[in-house]
Amino acid sequence: MTDREVLPSKVRPRHYTLAIYDLNFTDFTFKGTVKIDLDVIGPAPVSDIQLNVRQIEVIQAGLALELTKTSTEIKVTDILNDEKAETVTLKLSEPLPVEAVSVALTIEFSGILNDKMAGFYRSKYSDAAGEDAYMYSTQFEATDARRAFPCFDEPSLKATFDFSITLPEEWTALSNMPEASSKVPEDGKKKGVAGTKLKTVTFATTPVMSTYLLAWAVGDFEYIEAFTDHLYNGKKIPVRVYTTKGLIKQGEFALQNAYKIVDYFSEIFEIDYVLPKVDLLAVHEFSHGAMENWGLITYRTTALLFDPETSDSKYKNRVAYVVAHELAHQWFGNLVTMEWWNDLWLNEGFATWVGWLAIDYLYPDWDVFAVFVSESLQGALGLDSLRQSHPIEVPVKSALDIDQIFDAISYLKGASSIRMISSHLGVKTFLKGVSKYLKKHAYGNARTKDLWDALGEASGVKVDVIMHDWITKIGFPVVSVTESESGVSVRQDRFLSTGDVKPEENETTWWVPLGVYTGDDVTAYSGVSTLSTREITLSGLSTSDFYKLNRNQTGVYRVNYPPARLTKLGQAPEKLSITDKVGLIADASSMALAGLGSTTGILGLLDGLQGEESYVVWSEIITRLQVLRSAWFEQPEAVKQGLAAFTCALVGPTVKKLGWEYKSDEDFLTVQLRSLLIGTAGMAGDPEIVAEAKKQFAAYVAGDKMAIYPDLRRAVFTIVLSQEDDTEEEATVAFDAVVKEVLQPTSVDGKEIALAALGRSKRPVLIQRALNMILSGQVAVQDLHSLAMSLAANPNSRWQLWEFLKQYWDGIYTLLSGNMVILDRFVRMSINRFSSMAAYNDIEKFFEGKDTHGYERSVGQALDTVKSLATWVERDGPVVEAWLKENGYLA
Repeated sequence: MTDREVLPSKVRPRHYTLAIYDLNFTDFTFKGTVKIDLDVIGPAPVSDIQLNVRQIEVIQAGLALELTKTSTEIKVTDILNDEKAETVTLKLSEPLPVEAVSVALTIEFSGILNDKMAGFYRSKYSDAAGEDAYMYSTQFEATDARRAFPCFDEPSLKATFDFSITLPEEWTALSNMPEASSKVPEDGKKKGVAGTKLKTVTFATTPVMSTYLLAWAVGDFEYIEAFTDHLYNGKKIPVRVYTTKGLIKQGEFALQNAYKIVDYFSEIFEIDYVLPKVDLLAVHEFSHGAMENWGLITYRTTALLFDPETSDSKYKNRVAYVVAHELAHQWFGNLVTMEWWNDLWLNEGFATWVGWLAIDYLYPDWDVFAVFVSESLQGALGLDSLRQSHPIEVPVKSALDIDQIFDAISYLKGASSIRMISSHLGVKTFLKGVSKYLKKHAYGNARTKDLWDALGEASGVKVDVIMHDWITKIGFPVVSVTESESGVSVRQDRFLSTGDVKPEENETTWWVPLGVYTGDDVTAYSGVSTLSTREITLSGLSTSDFYKLNRNQTGVYRVNYPPARLTKLGQAPEKLSITDKVGLIADASSMALAGLGSTTGILGLLDGLQGEESYVVWSEIITRLQVLRSAWFEQPEAVKQGLAAFTCALVGPTVKKLGWEYKSDEDFLTVQLRSLLIGTAGMAGDPEIVAEAKKQFAAYVAGDKMAIYPDLRRAVFTIVLSQEDDTEEEATVAFDAVVKEVLQPTSVDGKEIALAALGRSKRPVLIQRALNMILSGQVAVQDLHSLAMSLAANPNSRWQLWEFLKQYWDGIYTLLSGNMVILDRFVRMSINRFSSMAAYNDIEKFFEGKDTHGYERSVGQALDTVKSLATWVERDGPVVEAWLKENGYLA
């Protein structure tokens, strides 16, 4: 296809036999041999074969083939590399005949054990003795299998794999399938470090699968094991968590979840897990959160490991969910794979939704779908309200295009759309359709339409029709409510955070499930349930009634109520679910940002929620307040202090009620609420909270590591580092203590927590020290975005970070561009917090002449965000100041 950079379709792989050997742990190189059994597609005789390679040297290659009655060989006369296209072309001494019965292409090659977290790469860590050590593992999605061996690196070119690797005898080797044999290498030339005894481990043949799902790892590993409760082919499946030596106890929580989730998914998908084992491996350096390699799932350490004694309990939720998400992929993505990357959402959107479904099943008291509405749905709507967003199903041409769509649209809007249609059909019916889809396309590839067809067959609903625009069109609607003497009418238009939708941007008419709720299930509104035209009247709905649209926020849209209706809704909290409250706050805040609603109205709404007890609702309140305070960072000091005073007044009563002490019988969400509100009050300057944070921090630094409860480390570190009234010496001592936590973390999550605090100082000298760490090598590349995000969130360092980025751009680009996912994330998080046209123009000018391919979408989205925030501040700055004055927060 001309819209994709794909390999010629003259041949197709059927089976790979791949051997990796000569692992050199000094020069960080390796060698390998791959034999690929090919089918000749033709239609004409084939004179050359093209494969994908990147940073791989093809040493030699040749073909062996069988015709009807004879065997012969064809030599490769020329090896042509195209670095830009990431291909190698093998010119043949004679054409490969279409009628060949079997064809085997054998290639010898060498590669690099890189440090870019892509391909076959090395991860540095400190071993149990505190010495530097390495483990080696793979990360192939989306197009990095080609960094490890020559292959046909496209999702639809599925094949089976036999894999073997030669490694030090005392190490462990892992791959997708169980070990089939381990023996002394037959080839004496296969060597390791001088004096090291070697072994060659061979693994069982994989099912038919895509190259990006192949995986292997070698290192000094240990494991813990559990077994599924259900039987699969008469046996319980072993589920293991692997770590480097000394960390395995922290894998217990993940393991407790993993084996149960395998059974849960096997049951709800009505298809048994198909492999004979499940391995979960903690990788010390990792570009993503995790990767769903079939049978060998790899994870960032903070997404797999949890220590109940030292970890922030927030990571408990993260570990449980990421384990579930990746296990969902074993069916949805691995068993059935999207045909091409434009349907990436099929993998990621579904795995996100069903991952939360599994956690809701295991931990119903966590209220995860309320959290989903607050975090995932709002994340999706936030990005999709920008002009530089993209449709869920987005055209993808090259590898650099693919990396950029692993974003909130593919994951979160995709998951929110799945939640919307599953709620409309009913979850049981929806899962019946999913089961049909998986069974029909098992071991093959599929497109979005295939899922819609299966759901339609299960439900009798024309799912492809009602979901078409949600998947293929950019954006989402705002449903505006109008009340008059004749009743209530609703109208849909595209929503943009800038509030300036042009006619040509407002041509889509979405299918919108209205979800009208009247506060009483017995007498619920029985009129029109969906909006599929531009505007309708909701007959029989009186303006004197209580009503709310989009009950439980299952629809992927926002609602704009008249001010009087918004006030009425805020005065009836007992009639609203937690998710309804979250949606109300989020929608009203977004209307204010876009100029379609009132910023003072949202301040009044928040002011009325002081008595709220739900963590999820408070989380949404704090998020919206932080967006406002962050956007107002260049407003007069008195206004900023007024917003801080309002924040303290809002959270103060609940903070005092909760206190600092944790109780043994407290539920998970109460623990989260205390951490959230203490951090918020302290950062807003509450003197009692600041004093207690300083006291606990001083004891912690003095050696009492129990002085700060694990769930409060982030809050305490951040509060202490952000203080202005400390002496220079006190501020430096605190900064040095948090730097030590970065370099020598005392818990698995310690580094991330410390980095999140390190950028919060208000002193230019300490801000500069934090900036210098970006290029110092002290912070692992995988974690640099955490430091950048911390510096960008700090109004005092926001401009300093941007000036640093401009000044040292060449070094930053060199450091991060080996993995464009890392660079893209770093740039986006560094520049999207500004709220002035001066910043907009400076950012636009800086990137204007640069080759931004690979991160251009994020730059455009950041600029959209900055423009919307700038417009908001300019429009509503005076009215916010007036509101603060009227309500006693401003002298």
